[in-house]
Amino acid sequence: MTSPNPQLLRSLGKLARGLSALFWGLPAALLISAETARADWLKPLGFAPALAVNGLILYGLWQMSAFQKTERPWRAALDRTLLLALVNLGLCPFIYWHNRLPEQPFFTDAVLLLELAAVLFLFNLNLVLKRLGTMLPDETLRQETRQFTAMNRWLLVGLLLFCLVFIGFSQLPQPSLPAGRVLSFLNHASGMLLVFFILLPLAMTMALIWKTKEVILDAVFGAR
Repeated sequence: MTSPNPQLLRSLGKLARGLSALFWGLPAALLISAETARADWLKPLGFAPALAVNGLILYGLWQMSAFQKTERPWRAALDRTLLLALVNLGLCPFIYWHNRLPEQPFFTDAVLLLELAAVLFLFNLNLVLKRLGTMLPDETLRQETRQFTAMNRWLLVGLLLFCLVFIGFSQLPQPSLPAGRVLSFLNHASGMLLVFFILLPLAMTMALIWKTKEVILDAVFGAR
């Protein structure tokens, strides 16, 4: 029986740690960002909580970068996601500043840019999981990753289209009666639609991250 490659085991260990950091960092980033934007109980901490959770996500991706450095499609997807994670890290303090000074248009624009970068980050993270699934020796995981990452990406594209339609109708100087009805419907349904378009892909992404980590741990320790 051949002994395992120590370098491969180290890279798999870092990959598992990175996936764990992503699994806990993604919901924490959503929760803390929402609370920083609207609540007062996080104000004494400033933007430190938002920086901490976004730093945890960046750390997780950096740990994953030790795996399969020569695979170009995997590296390209991971590098794009790392760049977007850096953008999120740089923009997340504006959530706190916008809470303190909501009348400042620069802070508002920065928060809108952060929201767009966060959606693009989740989109590209699903591409990372898809590339990772193709490299792991588990056919069930490969099929589930391919199906659910495609569904998540379509949901996120739908979210962007919904936002564009909402912004387009809201910018009309004097909307006609049909346009006014559409805008009223979007205003009333925006909360439910945002929950569907954000929480559903986030939950499925977390499930894929957890299952991928379990496959990796089983491959490392189950074969012994």
